[in-house]
Amino acid sequence: MTKNDQKIRFFREQIPSFACKEGCHDCCGPVTASSEEMSRLPIKSDAEHEQALNELNCPYLGENGCEVYEERPLICRLFGTTKSLPCPNDCAPEQMTDPKIEQKIHEFHRKTRQVLL
Repeated sequence: MTKNDQKIRFFREQIPSFACKEGCHDCCGPVTASSEEMSRLPIKSDAEHEQALNELNCPYLGENGCEVYEERPLICRLFGTTKSLPCPNDCAPEQMTDPKIEQKIHEFHRKTRQVLL
């Protein structure tokens, strides 16, 4: 396991989960992920990526929501759990992500190669 894999695992444990409104996919727009996170996701074709980007969606957004929910990138996990990435439908966990953890995740994003999903 690489150092970045260890950081991703740690960060995942620090981000609280919460229930979204059924049918909502407001956080499923184009996002980036680290190479380590991308390696856990199924490969999508160029056509699938292009179609998703044209619709301002994530290529992993399916008819029933996120197709890779358990492996979704850190940025997707952060959405709705911080004041800087609020859910537009006012969904949130009981306790928000610690601001220091959020800052460390953003630092991780700046220091690692990010790939457009």
